Amino acid sequence: MSSIQQILVVDDDADIREVIRIQLENKGYLVLEAANGNDAVNTVRENPDIDLIILDIMMPGMSGIEACAQIRTFHSAPVLFLTAKSKETDKNDAYENGGDDYLVKPFSQAELFMKIHSLLRRYVVYKGKSESAGNLSELHVQDIVIDTVNHWVYRENQKIELTDTEYLVLMYLVKNKGNAKDAQAIYEGVWNEKFLPSSTNTIMVHILKLRKKLELDFNNPLIIRTVWGKGYQIDEG
Repeated sequence: MSSIQQILVVDDDADIREVIRIQLENKGYLVLEAANGNDAVNTVRENPDIDLIILDIMMPGMSGIEACAQIRTFHSAPVLFLTAKSKETDKNDAYENGGDDYLVKPFSQAELFMKIHSLLRRYVVYKGKSESAGNLSELHVQDIVIDTVNHWVYRENQKIELTDTEYLVLMYLVKNKGNAKDAQAIYEGVWNEKFLPSSTNTIMVHILKLRKKLELDFNNPLIIRTVWGKGYQIDEG
């Protein structure tokens, strides 16, 4: 496994790929490229050590959203959508299909690298390359079992597939059991970025996705509860 972090840049515009590639290589990253969704999926399959995927949405053939959904079936590297699509519905669609963050074109180099550094830092923790992930190897939340070594989640020996960001949001709430955490606390605790008004929607989408995967009754959530006026909470016990 290479010690140099690998980033896949996916965009049908060769000029955009070149600009991003040069910026990334100047920062010491190993850069792979793909011109469409199909090539992106195949590149990730052939290069399992990829640490981050920068993905356009509007491409001929398979869209970036479709490519992300396919990649999520076999790889957990964070996906940063880099796109001209700026509507909230576009962002929701991206997050619902496994995206981790979203940056609208045109963008500044500083903003791009801020998001890249944040995503890579979280992925290092997710893959267990940092001791900050915690010392307990197994945690229990009602009938859910969390394997903190492999970052897997189970119910009755059936694995529940979570993205790395979903796992980190869950672990943040687990580590704060019995205490309601609002969107700002969760965002700053997991993303390590300044909270913005739009960040509330990001948290809502990730909580929604977690509930769909973890709750036996989605309409009556018992694992991740809403504490009105305070935020989200996992109870003690």
